[in-house]
Amino acid sequence: MDSRKVREKFLNYFRDQGHEIVGSSSLLPKDDPTLLFTNAGMVPFKNLFLGLEKRSYTRAASSQKCVRAGGKHNDLDQVGHTNRHHTFFEMLGNFSFGDYFKEEAIYFAWELMTVEYGLPEEKLWVSIYKDDDEAYKIWSQKIGLPHDRIIRFGEEDNFWSMGETGPCGPCSEIYYDQGAEVSCGKPTCSVGCDCDRYLEVWNLVFTQYNRDPDGNLTPLPDPNIDTGMGLERLAAVLQGVYSNYDSDLFSDIIKLTEELAGSRYGQDKKSDISFKVISDHSRATAFLIADGIMPSNEGRGYVLRRIIRRAIRYGQVLGLSGPFIHRLTDKVIDVMGPDYPELAHSRRFIDEVVINEEKRFADTLFHGLSILKEDMDGLRSKGQSTIPGGLVFRLYDTFGFPPDLVEDIARDEGFRVDIGGFDQAMAEQKAASQRSWKGSGEEEIPEIYRRLDARGLESQFLGYETSNAQTRVVSVLKDGQEVDSASREEHVEIILDQSPFYGESGGQVGDTGWIGNDSLRIEVLDTIRYPTNLIIHKGKIIEGLISTGDTVEAKVDETRRRNIADNHTATHLLQAALRETLGEHVKQAGSHVGPERMRFDFTHFAQITPERLKEIEMLVNLNIQKNLPVTTKIMPRDEAFKQEAIALFEERYGDQVRVVTIGDSLSRELCGGTHVTATGDIGVFFLVSEGAVASGIRRIEAFTGEGAIREIQKEVDNLKTISSLLKTTPDQLAKKVQHVIGDQKEKDRKIESLKARLATKQSEDLITTAKEINGIKVISQEVAAVNPKDLREFGDHLKDKLSSGIIVLGARSNVKVFLLCRVTPDLTDRFNAGNIIKDLSVLVGGKGGGRKDMAEGGGTKVSELKKSLGKVYDMIAEYSVS
Repeated sequence: MDSRKVREKFLNYFRDQGHEIVGSSSLLPKDDPTLLFTNAGMVPFKNLFLGLEKRSYTRAASSQKCVRAGGKHNDLDQVGHTNRHHTFFEMLGNFSFGDYFKEEAIYFAWELMTVEYGLPEEKLWVSIYKDDDEAYKIWSQKIGLPHDRIIRFGEEDNFWSMGETGPCGPCSEIYYDQGAEVSCGKPTCSVGCDCDRYLEVWNLVFTQYNRDPDGNLTPLPDPNIDTGMGLERLAAVLQGVYSNYDSDLFSDIIKLTEELAGSRYGQDKKSDISFKVISDHSRATAFLIADGIMPSNEGRGYVLRRIIRRAIRYGQVLGLSGPFIHRLTDKVIDVMGPDYPELAHSRRFIDEVVINEEKRFADTLFHGLSILKEDMDGLRSKGQSTIPGGLVFRLYDTFGFPPDLVEDIARDEGFRVDIGGFDQAMAEQKAASQRSWKGSGEEEIPEIYRRLDARGLESQFLGYETSNAQTRVVSVLKDGQEVDSASREEHVEIILDQSPFYGESGGQVGDTGWIGNDSLRIEVLDTIRYPTNLIIHKGKIIEGLISTGDTVEAKVDETRRRNIADNHTATHLLQAALRETLGEHVKQAGSHVGPERMRFDFTHFAQITPERLKEIEMLVNLNIQKNLPVTTKIMPRDEAFKQEAIALFEERYGDQVRVVTIGDSLSRELCGGTHVTATGDIGVFFLVSEGAVASGIRRIEAFTGEGAIREIQKEVDNLKTISSLLKTTPDQLAKKVQHVIGDQKEKDRKIESLKARLATKQSEDLITTAKEINGIKVISQEVAAVNPKDLREFGDHLKDKLSSGIIVLGARSNVKVFLLCRVTPDLTDRFNAGNIIKDLSVLVGGKGGGRKDMAEGGGTKVSELKKSLGKVYDMIAEYSVS
C-alpha cells in the first residue's frame, strides 16, 4: 500500500465514523506563540482541548505537517542515526472534544489497524499506564488482546501532560513486532526496548484529568481524545520494510541522491547516515519554505538554515560538491506536491531560496575549514594532539560542521577530538535554547477573550454591506474583566451582537468610529477580532453610561474606511503587478493596510531597479484607470485553490473561503478585508520606497487616493523649492544639480591640493622643532587639522621627511582633541605608538591605541592639549630608559 493510500484510508475511515476531516495547518503555529513549529497533530486543536474555543464539530481527524527541529522537541541531531527519527513528518490523528472517549478510541484504532490495514493481530502489542485499569479491561475484554501483550508502564512513558498544570491523562501505545531479525538480541528485549523490534506506531492519549499546582488530579467533566501516528512509520510497516527511509516517501529522493553522488544507499553504514540526513532535510526544507519560513540567523529561520547546511555537509561526505539540495527539494515537490498544493505553487521560490542558501554556505564553509586548520596548526606548535570540544561545538553551531566530519579531518592530520567536551557544550546550548525561546513574537491573547469565545459569544459582521447598524451590547469589558456597566471617561471594550466594524486581521487595521444612543457616546479607537467571530471595539466613553443589554447604534468612520479599502485593493493590484514583472515566485510575506498608506512585504531575492519599479507603478495605475470590477464570492476552499486563488503563508482557512477577484482574472486572492467595488475608486497609486527587510524579503511602501495626491504635491513643492534655491526650473533641475556637484568636486580637488601643499610646508617647519631625547628625534606639536584624516596626512608628510624618530601630533575642535603618533620602523622594537597614545589620551580625558608604528586617540579636555603635548618628551625619555 503506497503512502498516499495509507493517508487516504486513515482519513476516509474516520470520515465514515463521523469525524470532520481537517486540512493540515501551517508549520507556523498560528495561535500558539510559545511553539517554534507545529510539532504534533493536536497543536491546531489546542484551544479546543483547553475549552477556550468552540467549533462546529466535536470529533475530527487530520494528517498534520510537523517539524521537530528546535525548542523542547528537537530530533535534528538524531536524524540519520536511526531508522525512525525525522525533522519533518506527517502525524495522522483522530480527536474527540468531549464526544467519545476511551472505549471508542481503542476500538477505532484496533479496527483500522487490523481490518482496514490488515495488520496481523499477533504482531500487535499495547502499553498502558500502570494504574489505568479501565484501558486494560477494554483491551483484554472488549478487544480480546491476550494479557501478556498488554504492558503497564509508569508516568514517564504512558502519562501525557500539556504542561506542569492543566489537562493531562494516561496513554495507550500500539506497537508492531518487526521480528527477531531486528532485535538487539538481549534477553530483556521487549516492548519499550530502544531497538527496532517493537516499533511504537500509534499513541492514544486519554485526556481525562486536570492537574492543579499542587499536583492533584481532578476528573474533567468532558474528557478528550488525542491520538497521533507517524505516517512514515505506518507506511514502512505496511510496505514491509524496517526503516522509514526504505518506504516510498523517501525512495525517489534517495534514488536521486544516489544518481548525484554516484554511490548506492544500503552499501555502507556511514554513507547511509548521509543518505538519510539528506532525504529527511530536503523534505523539511521544502515544506518550511513553502510555509513562509526563510533562512536567517535567529528563531525559526536559524533552524531552517541549520537544516540546509547540515544536509550540505553530509552531501560532501558522499562526495557531492556545488549546489545540489535544490535538486532534491524539487524531487520532494514531485513526490508530495499532489497532496500539498502549496509545494507546487512555491516550486520556483523554494528553488531560488535553496540555491541562494547553498551559495552563501560555500563561503561560510571555506571560513570554517580555515579556522579548523589554523587551530590545528596552533595546537601542533604547542605539541598538543587533541582538538577541544568547545572548538568542535563552535564549528558545528556556527558553520554546520558535523562532529564526525571534524573527526575525519582530525584523523587525517593525526589529531584526536574531545567529543565529551562537545557533548557537554551541546547540552548547555540546548538548555539555553529552551530557556531563551520566548515565543514567536505574537501577542498573547487575553484570557478574557478566550473565555468569552468558549462561552459561545459571537458578533455577526455586517461591514461588507453597511457602515452603520442598530445593535445590542452583549458584553462590556474594563481592565481585562467583564463588568455590568461603565461610565464617562472610562476606557472600555465593547462586544455587540452584530457590528459593521472591521476587526484588525490579514494586515488591515481595525475600524474606528462611534457607538451610542440618545444618552451615550463612545469613541471607538480601534477594533480587533478573536478568533474569527468575536469583534471587540476598544474605545473611550465620552458621555453617558453603557450596560450589557443596551440598544445602540454602531457607526464606522466612513472616510477612513474608504481610504483603507483603497489601500487594500491596491495591495492586490500590486501583488499582481509584481508577479507579472518579477515572476510567480513573488508571494505576500506580510502587509500593513491603513488609512494613510500601505506597506507590502513579498518574497524576492534582489533589489528592484528604478526602471522596474516605474514599470510596476505604471502597471498598477493602468489597472486602476481600467476601472475593473472588484467582486467577492464565498466558495469551498478546494474550489478556490483550483481557480489558483492566492493564499497567505500563515493564514488558516476554513472549508468555506472568501475570494476577492479583480477583473476577470487579473487578481484572485483569499481575503476577508474590505475593498472598493471597482479599481477606478482608488484614483491613483504612488510608490514611494522599496527595500529589504530580511533575507529574501522585500518591502514596498505606497500611497493611494487622496493620500497619494498629497504626497505627490509635497514632492512637487520640494522640487519647486529646490529649483528656486538653485535658480533654475524643475525640468532643468537634474542638469543643474549635476553641474553643482561637478563644480563642488573641482573645488574639493583644489582644496585638497592646497591642503597638501600647506601640509608639506608645515611639515618642513615642524622638522625644525624636533628635539633629541637620548639620541632619538622627537616631534610633539599642535597642528591645524579639523579631523583625524587631516592629522594622518600631516603625520605621513612628516614621516616621509623624518628618516628616524617619533612623531606626536595634536589638533583641536571646539569640543574634541585629536591625537596621532607615528614611530619609524627602526624604532618599533623599542617604542610602541599604541602605548604612547594610550597614556597621552588619558591626559586629555579620553582613550586611544593602535599598532606599534601608528596609533590614534583623543579626548574632550581641549584646554589640556598643549600641556599634554609638552609632556611627550618626558614620556619618551622614561620609555627609552626603561
